[in-house]
Amino acid sequence: MSTNDDDTATTGQATAFDLIGGEARVRELVDRFYDLMELEPEFREIRGLHPASLEGSRDKLYWFLCGWMGGPNLYVERFGHPRLRARHLPFAIASRERDQWLVCMGRAMQDIQVPPALLERLLESFYGTADWMRNQPG
Repeated sequence: MSTNDDDTATTGQATAFDLIGGEARVRELVDRFYDLMELEPEFREIRGLHPASLEGSRDKLYWFLCGWMGGPNLYVERFGHPRLRARHLPFAIASRERDQWLVCMGRAMQDIQVPPALLERLLESFYGTADWMRNQPG
């Protein structure tokens, strides 16, 4: 995914941000993702990596995804470069945590009815990023 707004203008292609429906839909996706993480026991490991209150996590993921999907760079405006791997190094992330995150995000996208082609495209991109976050064997 790109975080450069100029990509749409130069290629004429809609960004994932446009295709999902903009900021309100990204917020809906993030809220459903964290709701599932709170509610479903199958996501307990990734829930355990987060603080007791998920409000800050919700905002940071929302700000990040807006830019990552090609919309406004809300995260970068607040915090600078995301440095995702460095920010996640304090947390033990192996294949199990990666997979839980991906299943939770996939279910959230299904629940808010992201169109199948976009869901598939996003899951592919999410996999690459989530796999890169792994810092533990297994």
